[in-house]
Amino acid sequence: MKAIFFDIDGTLIDNDTKQIRESTVRAIALARENGHLCFVNTGRTRRLIERELTDRVAFDGYLLGCGTMIVYRNEILFHKSLSPELSKRVLDALSRYRIDALLEGAEENFCREREAMYSQVFRQYAEGYRDRNYPDFTDAAGRFDKLFAHAGEDGDMEAFQREFQEELSFIDRGGGFYEILSRGYSKATAIRYIADKLRISMEDTVAIGDSNNDLPMLECVHTSIAMGNSSDAVLAMADHVTGNADGDGIWEALSWLGVLEREERRL
Repeated sequence: MKAIFFDIDGTLIDNDTKQIRESTVRAIALARENGHLCFVNTGRTRRLIERELTDRVAFDGYLLGCGTMIVYRNEILFHKSLSPELSKRVLDALSRYRIDALLEGAEENFCREREAMYSQVFRQYAEGYRDRNYPDFTDAAGRFDKLFAHAGEDGDMEAFQREFQEELSFIDRGGGFYEILSRGYSKATAIRYIADKLRISMEDTVAIGDSNNDLPMLECVHTSIAMGNSSDAVLAMADHVTGNADGDGIWEALSWLGVLEREERRL
């Protein structure tokens, strides 16, 4: 039995079309039928998990928010939010350093009004969330697990990092964007937690991803697979490179692993 961990964006779901390939749905279902465990391992918090995914694909569990929440068969095993005290200091610093952010929580996300954002880049990014009517930062303290943040020309991300370097981890997503969460948590810590909980040998772990926030999980598992559309850093360290997210990359990856063997013998 293998435990297989899938990133979402750029891996299960194509970044451009926002669609899941039918071959991906079928491959994951078949892998589970063959006795393997399949987990989502994502930077998204629970609030950001789309029904497009949950309605079409059944998983054994969800490792969310870069390791800040772990759900196994609908039971929450672990959840780490920023404390009220820390999150209040973070909110104050976002204003002092003129940094825009989407505050990502398990139950709700928080975002400034478009007119109160500091950079045009973040305003354009936030357009994708306008129809979700996220509340502003007023009642956010203690209710979010991580941040997706951006500093424009007038912002000072370096000063923000210096102030919180002992308490927060910063994942550079490129283009001035960062994922920020409690120090000591990652997609890798989530894998180790669930492997220990379920007594899964690390030799039986597999991760599939495409972006730099997937590097910790790809480095910690026994077998790492990069999507064809992956960042250069992910491509350089993977044990195997499969096809793109907009093609049959997941089917090809699971076929290479041998976890689809039963159906392939019938074909």
